[in-house]
Amino acid sequence: MTQAVAFEPLPSEIIDLFGEASTATVTMQLMKRGLRQTAINLRPMNPNATRMVGPAFTLRYIPGREDLAQPPKPTDPINAQRIAVEQAPAGSVVVVSTGGELRSGTFGDILAARMMVRGVAGIVSDGAMRDAPVLLTMNLPVFAVCPTAPPSMTSLLPVDVQLPIGCGGVSVFPNDVIVSDADGVVVVPRHMAEEVARDAAEQEHIEKFIALQVMKGKAIPGLYPPNDATRAAYKAWLAAGEPAD
Repeated sequence: MTQAVAFEPLPSEIIDLFGEASTATVTMQLMKRGLRQTAINLRPMNPNATRMVGPAFTLRYIPGREDLAQPPKPTDPINAQRIAVEQAPAGSVVVVSTGGELRSGTFGDILAARMMVRGVAGIVSDGAMRDAPVLLTMNLPVFAVCPTAPPSMTSLLPVDVQLPIGCGGVSVFPNDVIVSDADGVVVVPRHMAEEVARDAAEQEHIEKFIALQVMKGKAIPGLYPPNDATRAAYKAWLAAGEPAD
């Protein structure tokens, strides 16, 4: 059996840099490095809670089987779902593979609330979520395909945590960096995280300058992407204290 991977916290400076960058910018930086299959197209359960950055803590479900998927009882032994709920570290993003199963929910409001109060940064699932009206009010980023009513054991069986998974057609390894906003979710390989975060933050900064030029009536050629003249003007703008006009 493959050994579960130990969780690795993400340094605060990398979190801060990713916090300055949109997922659109992060995907551009990943594409520059040859990675094109990193975006998971999911919907936020609460459109007002979409921003998160953190290392992936993975959970995998397989299709349920009737002799194993019974209604829960207080005496049930701990399973992979409960391990994720009770052991995913503060700051982590719980990333769930359901194989695209939409007939039952990955989690409901109580399990999501438990993870929220434990400090989990958010939840990403390529399946469905229960209790959508409550998730809509929670200040916890939760991304999924759709809402649904039935509980997970209706058609899902939790089998392991902290192993590589596929989520929405994207490979996710434990401790990969998950970045999200209203555009969706992006997976950044952990070994690239520092450089991608640095360059994404820098791209956001120069694009702020470019947007100002566009609003002044400047044409796109040579401006976006920036040529040498635009980069020189950008440096002068920085030196001048980033004037807004």
